Amino acid sequence: MKFSILAELMQRQQHPFRSRIHSVNRYHENRMAGTLQANGAQTLLIDADDTLWENNIYFERAIANFISFLNHRTYNSEQVREILNEVERENIVTHGYGLHSFAHALVATFERLSVDPVTPEMHERIHAIAHTIADHPVEFLPDVPATLQELSSRHHLIMMTKGAIAEQTGKVERSGLKDYFAAIEIVAEKDESTYRSVVAKYDLASDTTWMIGNSPKSDINPALAIGLNAVFIPHGNTWVLEHDEVTPPTPPTRLLTIEKFSQLRDHF
Repeated sequence: MKFSILAELMQRQQHPFRSRIHSVNRYHENRMAGTLQANGAQTLLIDADDTLWENNIYFERAIANFISFLNHRTYNSEQVREILNEVERENIVTHGYGLHSFAHALVATFERLSVDPVTPEMHERIHAIAHTIADHPVEFLPDVPATLQELSSRHHLIMMTKGAIAEQTGKVERSGLKDYFAAIEIVAEKDESTYRSVVAKYDLASDTTWMIGNSPKSDINPALAIGLNAVFIPHGNTWVLEHDEVTPPTPPTRLLTIEKFSQLRDHF
């Protein structure tokens, strides 16, 4: 059926936001614990969505289609988007992140704003808009595979991505990048508590561990807050709910800002 993937994701995520860390772990097996080695190797925690590959652009396109379909008689597109943002913030608490939560937010926003009765056909159309995101192949940001290949020869890489397990695992598998990483961590939220858990799990040394990503809210600020170093790589289409001011680090914690993922090779 047309919506079988979306339905399966919804069935598998009845409680998607419970506290969890889902991992594929070869870190200790490869004797990578104990961060700084004689060769200067460090541990690089690397975000996935909008750091390794495009993600939010597909949601933005779906949102544009949704706003066009709603065709509200009073609110303009910016006002509709603000309401959708509010609904998504509310949904995160109970539905977590990912396609399931996004589809739920679109439906809830439509029900809140529609001046016409919401029919089953309209619900089906909204779910179809959300479903288009699941059909996209993994689209790497420039030079990502080559950069990871080089970094993995010198350092210990851990992918740390936030979202629904089924969706994120699927993207990791389709990307073909898994072998560059000693471990894959799929987490429900990227907050200080989660970073502390990962640090403890891998016995990481703060002074030689870096979190690398595009989100001030999830990648940079919480990592800096617990004493990790961070590399901020801004993305022009970072999700609005991930926007935040970057907090200046407290020495000796370090913050590096670069324009492109490939520039990591100049610093590590």
